[in-house]
Amino acid sequence: MRAESAASFEPGVLLYDPARAAVGEYRDRSGPYALLRPVGGGREWQADPAALRPATPEERLTAGVRAANDRTRAARAGAAGPEDPTRPPLPVRGCAVCEALDAERHIARAEGDGSAETDANVLLRRHRRQEHDG
Repeated sequence: MRAESAASFEPGVLLYDPARAAVGEYRDRSGPYALLRPVGGGREWQADPAALRPATPEERLTAGVRAANDRTRAARAGAAGPEDPTRPPLPVRGCAVCEALDAERHIARAEGDGSAETDANVLLRRHRRQEHDG
């Protein structure tokens, strides 16, 4: 099958990247690369547009099932899905850093220190994104 030019792909179409052996959602171009995002969310990656091809129905289904399973595992492990930015972040059970930041937040709230509470929320959200959601 001849690879199509990534410029002809519409955002949102699912493509197979043979370099990663993964299906990703086409987002856009960045210089000479196509930007793909994992099905179900996550960090984008750069791919060679000439190597990409539309994902087969089986590959799309497999990627969708994998994303659903990942969400279920994360929920069972105590990690939330995509966070609601209007609500305080939840600590991941068993993570000492998360628990320490959560304790700081509770102390700040009890003392009426809204600024320190917000700082703890920002640090917890950043830690979760870097260590648990990435």
